[in-house]
Amino acid sequence: MLPVPRTRRTTQNTQYTYSLGCRLYDVKTYPVQSPQGATILIYGHDNGITVVWRGGRRLKAPKQTSEDKHNGATTDDAVMILDSDDDDAPAASPSKAFVDKPVFEENPTADAAPLPEIVQTLDLALGTAVLHVAVLPMPPCSPSDAAAWNGAEILKDKIVFAVTCSTNDVYVVTLPLTPPSHESKARPELRQSLLAGNAGKGVWGETLTLLVGQGRPGEGVAITVVKQKSASRSRSQERAVIPASSSPRVIIATHSREASGTLRFWDVTLDARPGTMNRVEPFQAEYLPSPLTSISFNPAHITQLLTVASPHAVRVYDYSIASLPSDDTSEGPFPTQGSWLLSLYPPFTRGPVMSTARKPIVAAEWIVQGHAILALLADGQWGIWDIDGASPSSANGAGGGLFSKTHSGLRGSAITAFSISGHLEGTSPLRNPAAQKTPAASGSDGQFVPMTPHTRRDAIAASIAGGSDKLAAVRGGITITQTTPPRGADAGDESAVLWLGGADPVVSVIPVVSRFWESQLRRAVGGGVNLWSGTQPTRMVRLTDLGAGLLGERCTGATAVLKQGRSSPRANGLDSTSDNGTTGSSEGLPIEVLLQGENRLVIVHESEDSASFTSRLVGSRKKARTDYGSTKAIVAFPRPEKPNSVAFNLSVSRAGRGGLLRPQQRPSVKGLFNNDGDNILPSTEAPDKGFAAGPVRDAGLLFANDLNFAADVPDDESEAENRDIEQEMMDIMEIDRELESMETGRERGTKRVFFEEG
Repeated sequence: MLPVPRTRRTTQNTQYTYSLGCRLYDVKTYPVQSPQGATILIYGHDNGITVVWRGGRRLKAPKQTSEDKHNGATTDDAVMILDSDDDDAPAASPSKAFVDKPVFEENPTADAAPLPEIVQTLDLALGTAVLHVAVLPMPPCSPSDAAAWNGAEILKDKIVFAVTCSTNDVYVVTLPLTPPSHESKARPELRQSLLAGNAGKGVWGETLTLLVGQGRPGEGVAITVVKQKSASRSRSQERAVIPASSSPRVIIATHSREASGTLRFWDVTLDARPGTMNRVEPFQAEYLPSPLTSISFNPAHITQLLTVASPHAVRVYDYSIASLPSDDTSEGPFPTQGSWLLSLYPPFTRGPVMSTARKPIVAAEWIVQGHAILALLADGQWGIWDIDGASPSSANGAGGGLFSKTHSGLRGSAITAFSISGHLEGTSPLRNPAAQKTPAASGSDGQFVPMTPHTRRDAIAASIAGGSDKLAAVRGGITITQTTPPRGADAGDESAVLWLGGADPVVSVIPVVSRFWESQLRRAVGGGVNLWSGTQPTRMVRLTDLGAGLLGERCTGATAVLKQGRSSPRANGLDSTSDNGTTGSSEGLPIEVLLQGENRLVIVHESEDSASFTSRLVGSRKKARTDYGSTKAIVAFPRPEKPNSVAFNLSVSRAGRGGLLRPQQRPSVKGLFNNDGDNILPSTEAPDKGFAAGPVRDAGLLFANDLNFAADVPDDESEAENRDIEQEMMDIMEIDRELESMETGRERGTKRVFFEEG
């Protein structure tokens, strides 16, 4: 079991630190939940793999049997036979195969504590360090919905993933989705040998497939599922149609530094029995001009592989399309050589002298279900390549994809144009290293200066002060997590985590990629940001004070974990619907960020105390409105009646007279702060003695005193509870619709102004 986490609370978030006591290399979140509703985490360490079941229903405590009694507890235990005349005693009957039947409690652990509890862990020892872990590129779902992804029935019951080791070995591992019971981990046969529970023995129901043919350790690995249907191998018409096997199959891709760079593919059938190990040879080997940085399969077009060759380009490879169909003589279901479909080029670096070097590409990942690519560069710049016209402007008819009629695809010196682009907050030292101070220069006499948050940021610039070539040493990554399932033609909402590692890591989160993309396009045309477009924010959020949880360790990775209650609610009868009829929390980030240190795992939660007054006000109003007992029906409230027009008198002169009103005699503003209009804000300044005797300079602006007073009054939550929030929100939504229609006209080159008659 993992140790109890150490909790550290900051102004923005709460961090839970797990000290593992071993070297940590890679962490992945498995997309399919376990049958009892737990989220599965897989991480590689010095001796193999560890699988963690987090959240969901707890395992029931094991029952004690008569075998657990201590020696000498009864008189029968003291009987000992010293000799026997029966030399032909029958041999002991072989023990039957253990069948694990775990029993779970009724209530999930998420209802008892704010942090989901670690339900079970399982160590699979491989005798070597596991450097990289790859999981299927599918959206988070329940076991019942997993088989709908490419028709893989095995995903209902098994965990399928791939790993690369510090040796040349690559393994495909399958494991039951259900966590093992306490009785299974306490079996007597596991105590007979230290190697009895190693991976490949089959004692946990796991299978292990060895992928051979690689000459150097793998630098990265990716996995996808082959669709279960009959199809021809490629575009060549001379090949016979190969029927698909009834057994599920997966495609594994790895890249290594063998030669100048090698990319290999394996076709693995998942029909191995527990306790046996199969060996599979690669069906493709692509030799590259330079090593790759990372690879990932397209979640929609499963034969396409996204490869990052830093700093040259981001390229898309398809292993099912032969590069030369007429010359391909392979006999398997796939050609011996695939095809390169697309190359995307990053911008050039900037400096005091002319440079022809491109910015190093830290990471790139598929977004919008494989129709666009999000890239992160070493100087903190990020950008989105819109390949298939997936941007919100394309849906409105205002734009197209990267190679549409409105875009040329490439611009000067072969730079692929981003649809939107920007920089991560806190990465300015990476872009201007020469303008930053070094820690040695910050002191008056060049002596050692104590480390402060300011000098820690300057340390990034000091590490790359030699020039733009040092950007190649920057490490980072991108993790894309789907937060809602796709519906029809829609791709569903996605969240992105972008990070740059180091002593002071930069970690930013895009809560909803589609809304963030839309807001950036609106800002580019001068339309501003739609502040009322739903409950999710439309800007990138940076996580701060991460050193509190890492405890001085360097950040070597960051991934995302979907919050409990946001995935499919049909996991073994569990209902993720909360009391107010919503699925999960609609406020804050939809994901938890999992930071990877050298020996620690840190789970970052958004702090509940950082919620604004408006969100707490709306939340309290919802709670008061939905107090209808245990009913789960949808209750619709009628729209409150509102007056046809509201008059605001901001003049300080009395009608029909030339005199001025004193502040205490001004007419009340009906409907501005309450429905009765009885509360009149007092003036912040006393009137002068000659106030009514003659005209006063700037007398028409005296109402500003009342406005200043209203701005300085603190929020009173007791008074806010009596406000009609629904009425105000409906009015804001009407204004938002009018502004949205005006913005659409502005993008088309026309301007319209609406005036409402009083």
